[in-house]
Amino acid sequence: MRLPLMRTLIMEARGPWQLELFEAYQMAVEARDAVQRRKVHTNILREYDETCFEIEQHVIRAIQEPSHANEQKAGEPS
Repeated sequence: MRLPLMRTLIMEARGPWQLELFEAYQMAVEARDAVQRRKVHTNILREYDETCFEIEQHVIRAIQEPSHANEQKAGEPS
């Protein structure tokens, strides 16, 4: 996980929206890693990296600002 300093906070999260976000992050990272192992075109891998980074930023905001999750859910998409 690229967010080791937040691992404890992530594991303690209980909000349904946060849990969905963390699951999406995990799925994106696993998909990116699978693409990376297959050594496919670098543009595809770059897209996966960008998607993972974007979700990471949402995870960080959701942990640092619990109210962000509620605002995000009400005002989707982001």
